[in-house]
Amino acid sequence: MEAGAIRPGYELWRPNREKPEAKSARAVVVFLLLVTALISFVIIIGGWTRLEGVKPLAVIYAALYILFAYLVARWNRGVLAVASALSIILAIFAGIAAPAWFDRAKDGFSNPALPPDLLGLLCLLLVPSR
Repeated sequence: MEAGAIRPGYELWRPNREKPEAKSARAVVVFLLLVTALISFVIIIGGWTRLEGVKPLAVIYAALYILFAYLVARWNRGVLAVASALSIILAIFAGIAAPAWFDRAKDGFSNPALPPDLLGLLCLLLVPSR
């Protein structure tokens, strides 16, 4: 018999999933993952003309957060560890990108679809949410 398989005649019961604390923590995590994905998509779309190099990777990275939110909502195991690791990487990239967006808010630079100051602020919002 496989590890974690349920024997016939037995029922798998996870009592902690029914606690209000677990349900509210799950809802908060799902909300934060979706907000992070939304902010990331706004930054990607708003700065698309000025993003260099890894445009498809940025879209995939933001879409992963939507997938993670879906998997956390379904109580899938192992997703929180992967999401937290990718969140640390996202916080590093956002912390590095924010000053670069603020530097573009000067004369002589072509502006992306959204103002560079707004994109820098959105990048700064991603840093503490990790």
